[in-house]
Formats: sequence, structure tokens, C-alpha cells
Amino acid sequence: MQDHQAEAPQIVIVGAGIAGLSTALGLHRLGIRSLVLESSSELRTSGFAFTTWTNAWRALDSLGIGEQLRGQHTQLVGAGVYSIEGVEVGKLILDADGHEVRCVQRKVLLEALERELPRGTIRFGSKVVSLLDEDNLSKPGQQLKHIHLADGDVIKAKVVVGCDGVNSAVAKWLGFNKAVSTGRAGVRGFAYYRDGHGFDPVFTQCLGKGVRSGYLPCDDNSMYWFFTFDPTPDQEIELESDPVKLKQFVLERLDGVPDRFRAVVENTEEGQMMLSPLKLRLPWEVVLGSISKGNVCVAGDACHPMTPDIGQGGCAALEDGVVLARCLGQVLFLGNHDNSGNEEEEEYRKIERCLRDYANQRRWRASRLIATAFAMGYIMRSQNRVVRFLRTKFLGAVLSGQLLKNASFDCGRLTSP
Repeated sequence: MQDHQAEAPQIVIVGAGIAGLSTALGLHRLGIRSLVLESSSELRTSGFAFTTWTNAWRALDSLGIGEQLRGQHTQLVGAGVYSIEGVEVGKLILDADGHEVRCVQRKVLLEALERELPRGTIRFGSKVVSLLDEDNLSKPGQQLKHIHLADGDVIKAKVVVGCDGVNSAVAKWLGFNKAVSTGRAGVRGFAYYRDGHGFDPVFTQCLGKGVRSGYLPCDDNSMYWFFTFDPTPDQEIELESDPVKLKQFVLERLDGVPDRFRAVVENTEEGQMMLSPLKLRLPWEVVLGSISKGNVCVAGDACHPMTPDIGQGGCAALEDGVVLARCLGQVLFLGNHDNSGNEEEEEYRKIERCLRDYANQRRWRASRLIATAFAMGYIMRSQNRVVRFLRTKFLGAVLSGQLLKNASFDCGRLTSP
């Protein structure tokens, strides 16, 4: 067993997803070193792509990578919502009033974040198995956390940030319950067209028969699509293990949608689609729970897993990274310290306060997003006659209002004014 206290950075981030890498890059921009522990052997790009709303672009600009990503992804000009019978339910202009929406490939985003980080920031193949307090807390200033890895290594850190996803070990340490199953599942797919797909820059959704589905372009050659439904337990297991059956199942359930949508699914290779259960953290648990405790906190899906019905999961993770880096930047800077007991104790208290500040800034925003996504998902897929009637008459205004309201949020710059 190796002990990495001497060479360890002040901050250890668990998980190299969107939240973890955006936090690491935000800290790097402020001159603060961090170590990112990733259990996989390479960057995890499951999910293929995600809708990146105006609030996410503000976060990406704060991190300094917005422009390079804009050049690789098509700006969407509008969105349309249709019933399974082809009736238009709602319409939305996406490129007005300062809004900016694109569908960003997850792989491209993660690689862009990784490129901006110093070499060696990410340590792959590092699975965290436990998080323990310093053995001797009676010693002045010894408030380090011991991070035990599956390979037997132990890393000591002044700050631990859990960005380890919906099944977060760090969230469990903080006292959060497991994320709750919604009883729904989502299929995501990515279709590549060598000679171009020919679709307009529009986000199209189809609703009906208990299903919510949609498709949108990432760039001139690739399309991202999704399909959410209520599976039986046996059905979920069978489809998850057999991509051929999964593709056929989706095509059968898309009966009645525009032929162009079906063509996108048909053009998707079996290895470019995945099924996963949809989970969330209960909103009141985010409000009342411990997003931070001492020198430990969580961000991204480790903090606020939500359903994909308003497209804000990845966007909120980017916001987390900027806000958390800014809060930590007010306490930790490069430079030498005299390492006296009093100074270390004072630093620990400052870290505790700044993480509490981060938690207070994020808990209400995150809980509102979780609740809104769940409510919109229910409305959009419900087969109740009253809900279907209201959906047909009023969904356009409700949907556009909620989507643009959520996208108007500004997480601020990395450095406080």
C-alpha cells in the first residue's frame, strides 16, 4: 500500500465526468492544482451527447472553452413538439433574446476539458472504495481525508469533491440515500452520416402512447436521438443486453412518427445506442441533505441526478464546476504556507465555510431543476385524458416558458467581481 500524502494536491476530485473535469479546469484557471480520480481506464462518453442550453454556454465561456466547442456544433434555431399522430403541440424559437442552444457531443466536451488540464491531472483506473477521516484528529490541523483505492493506494487530501455519478460513494458518505428509480428508462443513440444528414437545425420531439422521443443535429454529419418509456423489469434486462432487440423495440414503438425520425434510428449502428434506467434524487433531499460536510462535497449527478425531460442535467453539472471552483478559489491559492497548526486549522474552517457557501448556492437551483424535469416528464408522456387535452392545448406555452426560464440562469464568472 502506498501513501500519497507528500505529493498529493490540496483537492482530490472523484470522477472525470462533466462535473469533475469542469471543476478541475475552473480550479486550474485560478492557479489551483487538483487530482481527478477516474475508475475507468479512459474518459467515459456514455450518453453520446446532450442539449447544451444558454446557461451551460455561460459556464463554458467562464471555463474558457466555449468558442472551440461552438465551432464544432450546430446552433439550433428552433424546437417543435408533436403528438404521435403528427399534430403540432408546441413550437419554440431557440436563437432569439440572447439564447443559444446546441447539441454537444459528450466525447468532444470531455476531451476539450481534458486538453486544457495539466498533464497528470487525471489518474485513470483509480476506483475509490472508501473515504475516511485522518487517523489522529487530536493533532492540530490534521483534518485530511484518507481516500482508499481498490488497488490498495491511499491518498490524503484537504478537500474531496465527489463527482462520481448517480451511484456516488462520496454522496453515500455524506448521508444521501440512493437515487430513486422513476420506473422509466431512456434509450440514447448517435447516428453518423458520412455525406451529411440534411436535417434543419431544429430540435424535434414526439409525444404519445406513454413515450417521449426526439432527435436533433450535433453537426452536419451526426444526429443525436432519444426515446424514453416505461419498461417492465424483464423487458429492461433483455433490451439492455441485446442491442439488436433494443433497436427493433424502439422502431416498433416509434410507429406513427415521421419517417425521417425512423430513418435516423435505422441509420444508427447497434454499438451507438444504449439503454439506462432513469433515476433522480428527491428534491427535498437536495434541499435538506448535506451537499457538503466539513471538507467534502458533491457535484453533478452525485448531487442532483434528474430525469432528462428539460435537458438540464449536464448543464447543471457545468454550473456546479464554475461555482465550486470560484468558492474554493477564495480560500486556496498557489503558494507556500508555514504549515503551522493554527494556520491549518484556520484553513480547514475556511474550506468548510466555502463548501457550505457552494452548497447553499446550488441546493435550491438543483432541487427546482429536478422537480421541473419530473413534472414535465409526467405531462409529456401521460396518457390520462385530461392531461392529454391540457397538453395539446397549453403545452407549447408551458414548455417554452420552463425551458427558457431554466436556460436564463447565469452561474457567474470564475472570479468574483
